[in-house]
Amino acid sequence: MADVSKLKRKTLGTPPPMEEASSNLNAPETVSAAHLLGATSGQISRMDGRSARRTNRTLQFATRVKPEWDAELRELARRDGLLLVEVLERALELYKNIK
Repeated sequence: MADVSKLKRKTLGTPPPMEEASSNLNAPETVSAAHLLGATSGQISRMDGRSARRTNRTLQFATRVKPEWDAELRELARRDGLLLVEVLERALELYKNIK
């Protein structure tokens, strides 16, 4: 077993007085456009993949898209209760039938 008695515990010390604290604590909160699209910290919020049902699809497919396109695709999938891949599969079938 490891000897932890030699580890030193570091403390942060006392916090500064309120007069020295940043004034941004009193500033009003603002809402970004990304947050209105369902994003936090610049990232589009995503459903946890572990909660999706098994589909027997084994090949990973990755590409880069605009955040707006990603948000719209995810909204369509959520609205219709589909997986992202199911929306893409339907789009491919419709595209093949155009010609």
